[in-house]
Amino acid sequence: MTTRIFFAFFICSILQMKAQQPATSAQVVQKELKQKAALQQASLVKNVPFKNIGPSVMSGRVVDIDVNPENTIEFYVAYASGGLWHTTNNGSTFKPVLDASETQNIGDIAVDWKNRTLWVGTGENNSSRSSYSGIGILKSIDNGKTWMNVGLQDSHHIGRILINPNNPEELTVGVVGHLYSPNKERGVYKTLDGGKTWKQTLFVDEASGIIDLQHAPNNYNIMFAASWQRDRKAWHFNGSGKGSAIYKSIDSGQTWEKVSTENSGFPTGNGVGRIGLAMYDATTIYALHDNQFRRKKETKKTDNHSLTKADFKTMSTESFLSLEDKKLNGFLKSNGFQEKYRAENVKQMVRSGNVKPADLAHYLEDANAMLFNTPVVGAEVYKSVDGGKTWQKTHDDFLDDLYYSYGYYFGEIRVDLQDENGIYVLGVPILKSKDGGKTFTSISKENVHADHQALWVNPEKSGHLIDGNDGGLNLSYDDGETWEKLNVNPVGQFYTINIDNQTPYNVYGGLQDNGVWVGAHNAVQNKAWQQSGQNPWESLMGGDGMQIQIDNRNANLVYTGYQFGNYFRINRETKEQKYIQPKHTLGENPYRFNWQTPILLSPHNQDILYLGGNKLMRSMNQGDDWKAISQDLTKGGKKGNVAYGTLTTISESPFAFGLIYTGSDDGLVHITKSAGASWQNISNNLPKDLWVSRVIASQHKKERVYVTLNGYRWDDFNAYVYVSEDYGNTWKSISSNLAMSPINVIKEDPINENILYLGTDNAAYVTFNKGEQWEVFSQNLPAVAVHDLVIQPETKDLLLATHGRSIYKTNIAPLQKMNASLLRKNITLFPFKDVRFNARWGSTWSKWFTANTPLKTIAFYSNASEKKELKILSERNTVLYTILVQADKGFNYVDYDLSLTENGKEKLLKENTSISINQAKNGKYYLPKGKYFIQIEEEQTGFEIK
Repeated sequence: MTTRIFFAFFICSILQMKAQQPATSAQVVQKELKQKAALQQASLVKNVPFKNIGPSVMSGRVVDIDVNPENTIEFYVAYASGGLWHTTNNGSTFKPVLDASETQNIGDIAVDWKNRTLWVGTGENNSSRSSYSGIGILKSIDNGKTWMNVGLQDSHHIGRILINPNNPEELTVGVVGHLYSPNKERGVYKTLDGGKTWKQTLFVDEASGIIDLQHAPNNYNIMFAASWQRDRKAWHFNGSGKGSAIYKSIDSGQTWEKVSTENSGFPTGNGVGRIGLAMYDATTIYALHDNQFRRKKETKKTDNHSLTKADFKTMSTESFLSLEDKKLNGFLKSNGFQEKYRAENVKQMVRSGNVKPADLAHYLEDANAMLFNTPVVGAEVYKSVDGGKTWQKTHDDFLDDLYYSYGYYFGEIRVDLQDENGIYVLGVPILKSKDGGKTFTSISKENVHADHQALWVNPEKSGHLIDGNDGGLNLSYDDGETWEKLNVNPVGQFYTINIDNQTPYNVYGGLQDNGVWVGAHNAVQNKAWQQSGQNPWESLMGGDGMQIQIDNRNANLVYTGYQFGNYFRINRETKEQKYIQPKHTLGENPYRFNWQTPILLSPHNQDILYLGGNKLMRSMNQGDDWKAISQDLTKGGKKGNVAYGTLTTISESPFAFGLIYTGSDDGLVHITKSAGASWQNISNNLPKDLWVSRVIASQHKKERVYVTLNGYRWDDFNAYVYVSEDYGNTWKSISSNLAMSPINVIKEDPINENILYLGTDNAAYVTFNKGEQWEVFSQNLPAVAVHDLVIQPETKDLLLATHGRSIYKTNIAPLQKMNASLLRKNITLFPFKDVRFNARWGSTWSKWFTANTPLKTIAFYSNASEKKELKILSERNTVLYTILVQADKGFNYVDYDLSLTENGKEKLLKENTSISINQAKNGKYYLPKGKYFIQIEEEQTGFEIK
């Protein structure tokens, strides 16, 4: 390398390592999407076939539903990160119609049913940890075969789209805007020419966008808009502010007037949170408000018989020591303090000065508890009967147990157009009122997920409802008294995935708000399970499903759990569950646990379990006892309402026990070579403050380690991938030609050390040369976030856990053979597995059913894109069947049904007079038992039908 080239490389490296980048611009995103499209066209692996293996039973988060007003059994369902799906049979089956687009992330949809035009506002309108941004407004005039991006590309998150029923070229759109950074492309936008041009007609500020937008049922001119000020950071979420308000327009959104003024009766100020709107007519409007103002402290009667956490925050040492042991023990036992913390011991700790009374309160304060203990007013319903001039709360009491402290995640309200007093409020659970919001009853029944996000109320028929929730779709015809579940779409939002070593092997996955599930990798995905009542996928755990570790000696022993480090050891055979979260010592600061707390079974001893809080914990006995084996491996956390300064990833080298790496959510990577006796920060030369999504100790070289960083929580969409060949002392970027997108996961191939697999927020990649060049997968794979991936080493299956389209699987045996020699050859034919003969090929037990048809795949690699002849030969090299193939440069896959032509049959019978070949019921002839060859050009491989 010349001095000049080396210097340029050095300067580029320094620039790359500098402080946190600002939010990625829409122009750059669009440029990168074009690059990704070009990569797909040229990719060597574009034909690698992926199969979706489900599951579908638990579904995923729905954000909108649009129903044909002339035929209510036809409708579209939009999933937060799973795309747009269309049904024409009332939800019995669906077809995905957004797969040809550059994203599966949706905030809202609108359908021009008269002209069959689809509008998709990309980017989820909720603000959760995995609410992915979008790329603007998409439009399709052919039911999703093709999509056009028609603007608002820097909007990130779309709240609502309204189409003028009398002019389909006129649309009014509510734009929420960026989630993690300020931006100007927020507010209300209008187009009068079908999306060719847009005009911003309402702008509040760079932190406040439009979360809801509604027009009067029979008057498009009269509109109401709800602005929402919110700002999310990795460590804090603020979902309220002065920018949150209600606006009115009387000219279809051309001009706006703020109507939630101080004299209107609607709350104003810093505590105003998310607002949902529903219009009965031009003068009657309902608003659902997430009130973030604090509740007034209630004076409670003193209870001399019990203690609360709050009592200890201000208690003096003298008062504490004077407590009755029985009373103190009652508090300690009922609040889950460890056995070693009982009255006598704790008092001695206080006497010695090692512990203060306030530490008993701090001991109980973890991220999960704090999430539910924020004393805000919460959900409340307001009504205006004078067109928004004045507002009055409809109920006297608090609407408790509906929003808890995360109203930012909900906010939808609906009104029955047949009944002014019939309203529906969505949260946890879903409530209805028949007296205009004075009183409410729950219509969450069995078969319905708890978290509700979208609701269609039939405007012509009361009681006909379609509910969209975090667990999919439900349909009711009796106003929510009973519900049918319509979960047939594989739209699971997976965080994590793992596999065991059983035959057939099982797949385990943790999902957003849908717990942890397990199922056989070859489980059939259809409705046949309803006949037996046993779905092939089994639920192991509720909550938000997290990481899973399976003991490789006993697959019945599973470690998993839910958010914020709440983990369990499960014995699937005995059904025993033991809670195993590590506990800090009384007087020590509580451990901080990430939403997705990492766990790892040691590859050297399956009794040893690691778990990452802000320190690394180790158990030598399957989680029964824990010891912190590190200092705080983060920057120490930040003040906020979200656990931060936590470990996100753990990896132990298979070469040496105790050679361990950790990564944190605030950008630190650490190494210990001494099982925790000492630690070294090895992230000083990496970009700062980014979420460490993976650190992977190489299984091929002891000194090698990979790191991926994720800027999603800064609206930084750059691809950060690094490798070190010296335990992290120096790093090299291997992002090379990757299209820009935050990186979630990287894995080494277990056989070929040159091969790496990568999952981003919109694609999956493979490299055959350690990251010098990446190839993007695309066959049967939509542009969906790949959160995790795993390789089953025996079957050589690669499984992708997507956050929106469940799990995809492909066989990577051909890919693992990629090397320099293969690249130089014109053609490479990969081994074809032997086949078990079945006399029923081509037959069926009834003429009314499809014939049993074998289907095997022939894989080959071509160095050029050209036509090829693929021949099936007898053992004596007689041509029995020929398949013409238009090969692409790269890997190619051809399905073969093991049949042969009539001419081929005659040739084979002449070669071997001892066999018979009868025509099957489907009219085909199939290869009998014997040895055969597959040939393409000079390449040949044999197989046997046994």
